Amino acid sequence: MELVEIISSGLLELYVLGIANEQESAQVLAWAEQYPEVKLELEAIEKNMEQYALANAVPAGGLVKEKIAAELNIQTPIQSTAAGSSKYISLNNFWRYAAAASIALLIGSALLNVVFYSKYQDSKKQFASAVSAKNSAEERLAALEESNREMKNDMEVVQSRYSEPVSLKGMAVAPDAAAKIFWMKNTGEVYIDPNNLPAPPSGMQYQLWGIVDGKPVDGGLIVFSKKGDKYRIQKMKSFGKAEAFAVTLETAGGHPQPKGDMYVMGRM
Repeated sequence: MELVEIISSGLLELYVLGIANEQESAQVLAWAEQYPEVKLELEAIEKNMEQYALANAVPAGGLVKEKIAAELNIQTPIQSTAAGSSKYISLNNFWRYAAAASIALLIGSALLNVVFYSKYQDSKKQFASAVSAKNSAEERLAALEESNREMKNDMEVVQSRYSEPVSLKGMAVAPDAAAKIFWMKNTGEVYIDPNNLPAPPSGMQYQLWGIVDGKPVDGGLIVFSKKGDKYRIQKMKSFGKAEAFAVTLETAGGHPQPKGDMYVMGRM
């Protein structure tokens, strides 16, 4: 343990107050022998507690003194019958030490509160850290499970015996672009894998078209995944039987008829 940690641990105050246990007392004495700074700190704590006790001592009233003195079997002031003279036994020292002891207990209680509050705060931080780590792990697990579900769905589309793939090749505006359609022969459902399309500019969105009887029919807008960092195979609108498929780049929200550049196209 570092010297700063020793001094701020609260054990030195507990030792001075006499409420440290045997193990803690032995540890404090060992520190005092090892570090001169600890010995000086102990002396300073003792001096401060004594000064505080003397400065804040409140004399008790006479009636209280008499009751306490009676309990302790200590003589209180005695009035003599001879010539009206009085004889007093001073209790100043007793009250001085009683006040010091009371203040020491008060300071000790405050120190204990500080020590336990510090431990309570540490426990709260550790608990919050554990909860945060647990939540973070649960979030990562949930994200992994979602990714696995999406991948499973993708594989089911690709591997279905009813799936008929259609490759869409890049056009003049983007010769390296590509996409793939999966048309389900048994249901007419249409899926698209747009992973090889370039990222659309801000405010723009890709739109799928089915060429039916020589005319473009809206197949729906292509969207990013929830994270927005990649495309997934996604279900689009159905066409029945299309002759070909194409993808254009449109303003966000799309249009009833294609207006933007055609990026990819492929025939059944």
